[in-house]
Amino acid sequence: MTEMVATPGRLGVDDRVQPGQYSDGSPLDQVHYLECKLILKPERFTSAQVFLEYGELVAQTARQFGIGVLNQGLVLKPELREIVFLDTADFRLYNNAFILRKRTLYEHGFRVGDPEIVLKFRHPDLQTAAALDVRPQIAGNYRIKFKAEALPLRDQVGGYRVLYSHNAQFPLSQAPEGDRTAMGTLVQVFPSLALLQASAAERVELVNRTIVEEVLQDLGTLDFGKGVTAASNIAVWRERGDHHTLCGEFAFQAKFKRRDDLHEKAIERCRQFFIALQQAGRNWLALGTTKTGLVYRLKGNPPQSHE
Repeated sequence: MTEMVATPGRLGVDDRVQPGQYSDGSPLDQVHYLECKLILKPERFTSAQVFLEYGELVAQTARQFGIGVLNQGLVLKPELREIVFLDTADFRLYNNAFILRKRTLYEHGFRVGDPEIVLKFRHPDLQTAAALDVRPQIAGNYRIKFKAEALPLRDQVGGYRVLYSHNAQFPLSQAPEGDRTAMGTLVQVFPSLALLQASAAERVELVNRTIVEEVLQDLGTLDFGKGVTAASNIAVWRERGDHHTLCGEFAFQAKFKRRDDLHEKAIERCRQFFIALQQAGRNWLALGTTKTGLVYRLKGNPPQSHE
């Protein structure tokens, strides 16, 4: 994968998906989200107050570029979510750029709502990511989210690399009944996984036997002008049980209907802010990985190009 130092106006949203279609004749999905992420060192997260400390760094940096910070009434009230990853014993999904995840929200110690199932195909090439049909074959409702994700360069502060994340997500209750850990069942739900199935008896299991506890705090909305706004948050990931902290993450995400909705000045302001925040908070940064990558590498799985 080619990494690049940031250039004006990009962040992964200038490139367009070339015309094409899936096997049923539907047109290829287009990118409708821009998400920027910074992985943060785990040792910084010793209390919930750290969320607001980093939030102040975000606000100070944003104001340098005339970016509005809409956080009036923000209170320190983190959400608690449980996240597990499922894969074959040899991590065949992840090593082929797929991520299968279940996420459950908790409130006051009890589960709230329906757990969410997500299948991601994440790739550095836009056209490759778009051409992979992630749509599930279920009778119920599902949602497709196609994102351009900007992350820092692997080994230095002051630039970025771009991954494209093509996602399908739906509530667990919409999944077919039966053995949901059988690879055969998963292939019925996600036909895009068919080429990865080695045998009819194959199963998926909890990746590295790890249950992730995510503590997520809203940091308000960033207003880049020209109608471009992004919700921002900060999270810490830790292993359930011994509460070993894996990492933190700051992220902000903008949604748009058409690429033309993203004014160049707003995207340039976003780009400058993303670079400046890396520099202002360089002592916070953990380079060279993603949250998911950290979970997979707990027992030695080598880094992959899509992290």
